[in-house]
Formats: sequence, structure tokens, C-alpha cells
Amino acid sequence: MNHGHLRARRARSHGRSILVLAVVIAAVLAKHAAGAALRITGAGATFPYPIYSKWFDEYHKLHPDIEVNYQSIGSGGGIRQVTDGTVDFGATDGPMNDEQLKTYKDRHGFGILHFPTVIGAVVPAYNLAGIKGPLNFTPEALAGIFLGKIAKWNDPELAKANPGVALPDAQIEVAHRADGSGTTYVWTDYLSKVSPQWATTVGRGTAVKWPVGLGGKGNEGVAAIIKNTPDSIGYVELIYALRSEMSYGAVRNHAGKLVKGSLATASAAAAGIEMPDDFRVSITDSPAPDAYPIASFTWLLIPEKISDPAKKAAITGLLKWVLTTGQTMTASLSYAPLPEVVVDRELKAIALVQ
Repeated sequence: MNHGHLRARRARSHGRSILVLAVVIAAVLAKHAAGAALRITGAGATFPYPIYSKWFDEYHKLHPDIEVNYQSIGSGGGIRQVTDGTVDFGATDGPMNDEQLKTYKDRHGFGILHFPTVIGAVVPAYNLAGIKGPLNFTPEALAGIFLGKIAKWNDPELAKANPGVALPDAQIEVAHRADGSGTTYVWTDYLSKVSPQWATTVGRGTAVKWPVGLGGKGNEGVAAIIKNTPDSIGYVELIYALRSEMSYGAVRNHAGKLVKGSLATASAAAAGIEMPDDFRVSITDSPAPDAYPIASFTWLLIPEKISDPAKKAAITGLLKWVLTTGQTMTASLSYAPLPEVVVDRELKAIALVQ
């Protein structure tokens, strides 16, 4: 065989080797791409964080190709990040107001949808040595404490609601959220309904100017302050009070009944509530006779338009699962499931995501 033929043969062999190598690399890359999970990012409310963590973990087990990364940064942060477009969805315990909705639409050219996920309760948790059994709180007492008007535990307003209890002559140490928070929105929404002075001087919001108290970040931060501060009181989501084995009180509701926060009493707060088409509704100070008065829906904030088809399919699929199978997991974490009539309406509303 002459040298020319040999060189040509070697060249053909080298070309085939390169082609085979290219095919192998392409196959490896394709396999890697197929195995990579689609990452969905969300941020916001700490109020539903325990149930969201469970849901997103369980959904990933069912769909290994979808991974949901949720940051518990408070409702204010969730609204801000979804408006800035830095996350795929937000989460909040206080619905976006009209101004926030307008800002979102002006920035993106389309709106954002509210989807209630569960019902939770915010409870007055306290650290008071030597007191057995839950304390009772009137709306006037809670408003007075957080306004700074009621400064001692043996104040007549507290004593009146707790006959026979030896309340100490001790200064009340108040704890509240320092960050923008849906839990704060629920608490201040309630106080605004039961106290004209609160409504006109402090108002409702995810963040307010507190008259008194020490701030903590997240439900976890407020719970830590209460646990570590004698004679303190603050507000936390029910699951944090239960998990931390904190004492929390009963609250006199709109019907005049003393009610402690629980699954049943939080569910009762939603009974008979007319749900508007955009699902933005308050259920604090519910008129239902057995309702716990400081209860709320919590919402996922989903953009009306999702340009990535894969993300749109993943997010709407996750939402359908949350509203159906996910609702069966709420009780174990002390959240109340959504009423069936609300779920039915939400399942239809998913079609609004384009």
C-alpha cells in the first residue's frame, strides 16, 4: 500500500473517531440535560413556611424533574421580589393592595393572581411564670398592650378577663415582627377592626410603626424573644407556638365567646365568608359564633403570564396538586384546609395563567 493510500485511510479513521466522540459527547450532554431538574423559585411569607416546605419536598419526590426553592423571608419580601421579577412566584399572608397590583402591572404589562392555599391562626403567645392554663384576652386588652396603654400584667382589663388568676405586678415586655410580615398584617388587620385608636394611629400593614416593643425577624425570631424574655407577650403563627411548646391565650371573638386558636376554630372563621373573584378577602374578627378571631388565608402570588412553557406547566401543575392532594397534609402541621367551594373556584382560576 503506497503512502498516499495509507494517509487517506488514517484520515478517514481519524474522522470516524472524531464523529464517534462527538456523538458520545452529545449523548452524554442530552442525558445530563434530561436529568437536570427544572428549578422553580419562590419567596415570601413565614406564616405558611412549615406546610410549604412539606408540600414542595413531597412534590419533588413525585416529580424529581421539578425542584421548588422557597425562601421564607416575610410577606413584604415576597411581594417585593415577585414584583421585581427575581422569583417565579411570591407568597403573602396579607393580599397585595391596589397600589401594589398597579405597580406590578405597570412594570410587567400584565397582572398577578392570588391563590389561597391554607387557613392559619395567629395567636397571642406569652412567657409568664407560675400561670397554669391559658390566659384570656379581650380585644381591648390586646390593643391596649400593643399600643403601650396597658403596661402591667395585673392591669384591670386583663384581671377582668381572668378571674381567680393571680396575675403578677410585672411590666409587660412586648415582642413583634421587625421585618415586613403577613403575620403582622393579620395581627394589625384584626387590631384595626376591634380598636378605633389602633386603626387611626397605627393601622394595618405588613410593616407598621410600633408604639412599643422589641422586634424579631420571622415567626421564629418573635418566638425566640418570647421564650427568652420573662413577662413577655407577642404574636406568632399557631404552628410556631405549638412547635416551641409556648403558652398562648384564648381571645374573645366577635360573638363574645372566648376561643383558642385551633384547626377547627380557624376553619370556622372562613364559614359564610363571601369570596371575591380575586380571592383577596379578610376573615379576621369573623362573625361566626365559634370562630377564632385572628385567622387568615395565606396566598401564593402567581404571574398571569409565564413565558417559559416548561415553568408554566410546572407551576400550574404544582398549584393543582397543592389545592387537591396537598390539602390532605394540612392538619398534621396545624393548618386548616381550604373550604371545598374555594378550592373549586381556584381550580378554575388556574386557567387564567397564560
